[in-house]
Amino acid sequence: MATKTISLETDAYDRLRAAKRAGESFSEVVRRASFEDAPLTASRLREYLKSRCSGAAERYLNSVEEAEKNDTHPDDPWA
Repeated sequence: MATKTISLETDAYDRLRAAKRAGESFSEVVRRASFEDAPLTASRLREYLKSRCSGAAERYLNSVEEAEKNDTHPDDPWA
């Protein structure tokens, strides 16, 4: 298989290395990466936890989803 050499800034390399699982190559990390620009939501968290077989209780996942529905952004995020 052909290979390519790439350069990464240190912060990007650190993120890639942190995502790497035992015995996994960097190519495998990149292949399973998700590059969505969509905002993080409780629904996405719920799907992530379910897909990773996290064992998170359904009740907890429901409460996270409910919290998202009731969440409002502050007028002044620095207050």
